[in-house]
Amino acid sequence: MKLIIQAILLLLLCISTPVWAIRTVTVGELEDLMRTMHQQNKSDAEVANALKQLQLSEQLTVARMNELVAYVPGRLTTEQVYVLEARSADLAPPPADLPKDPAPDQSTQKAILTKAANYVTSVYESLPSLSVTKTTLRFQDNVEALAANSGLAGGVTDVVTTSSFNNASSFIHFINSTEATVSSDRGTEKPSTEKDKTVWGANRMIALKGPDPSLSVVFQQAQSSGTLQFSRWELVNGKKVAVFAFSVSKKKAHLPINVCCFPNVAEAGIARFYNATTGAALGGSGGGGGVIGNMQTSTNWHPFKSTVPYHGLLYIEPSTGIVVRMITEPELKQSDVVHQVDTRVDYGPVQVGKSVLILPVKTFINTLVVPNGDSQAGGYTTRCTLFTSEYKNYQVVSGK
Repeated sequence: MKLIIQAILLLLLCISTPVWAIRTVTVGELEDLMRTMHQQNKSDAEVANALKQLQLSEQLTVARMNELVAYVPGRLTTEQVYVLEARSADLAPPPADLPKDPAPDQSTQKAILTKAANYVTSVYESLPSLSVTKTTLRFQDNVEALAANSGLAGGVTDVVTTSSFNNASSFIHFINSTEATVSSDRGTEKPSTEKDKTVWGANRMIALKGPDPSLSVVFQQAQSSGTLQFSRWELVNGKKVAVFAFSVSKKKAHLPINVCCFPNVAEAGIARFYNATTGAALGGSGGGGGVIGNMQTSTNWHPFKSTVPYHGLLYIEPSTGIVVRMITEPELKQSDVVHQVDTRVDYGPVQVGKSVLILPVKTFINTLVVPNGDSQAGGYTTRCTLFTSEYKNYQVVSGK
């Protein structure tokens, strides 16, 4: 079976007519494909174009990414490997990579959650006010890479795509990178107080206006929902952690979604309809009927804001109760202009002054939106944007 799938994937490189269907593969099948293309001396552009047409059914972990390094011919392929990593960030790793230990009994599960509750309430919520450097990479489909002088990004590296595809930009690729100093309060990034003059939406891109989900808030809501249950063991940074799943109803939820911006097209002006009898009086011309007036359309751009039910996962060190990862997946309606804002936050030890604190070190956010908003219902399309952020240089804010 593996050889058959591999042959189908390699066929993408040989046929003259592009195949647009996205194919779902395992991490092992991805490794086999890249190894074979490496042996065939395929170019960077050829390998990257093949990866653009894949999605993973399993998480591409850092360990598995490192195994692919030997088969990466260049920058375009590296970009698409990062896309696959981000798109699979919320998935479970390959079964072979999971610990084989049996699930803990109920008393052990309860003890782990008790330790986690104590950690969140007594340690995490006591974190000081901090400043941190946040570097974010944006990957997106259906838009070209931004030029360095666009004013939207700092340290932009433009993507040069040499592709046989008719519309290469329809696949997800790197758009830009931004770097900013942000504030953190009790481990949660605070919204910026500076006014953002960027025309989000009209520039064919979105902005996430709300902060990342708060560990304290999510844990308390997951705990009060009564749905926390053991899901699996997993390895994070080489350590075995207990993964607990949860679901929070809308009645108990406090997960705000704020995505900017979407168009709402409205008609403006006056239209006067006339016929052969009334035409002369209204200023119409011709012997039949018609319409005159100052008819215009206006586009108003507005954010999508909502508080929604959600589900997710908490990754907990069993011996300490420290939460090392949190995943939240909002349960949005298909009728909403925002379909997906799935967020993964990784936490790790960080040296801040003389102390070592457990803080957010990386986030992955997968979004899917309807860029036309409430307009052009006949032209229903979606746009996928991936954000990966790293947090470095934490500093205590003096006086707080």
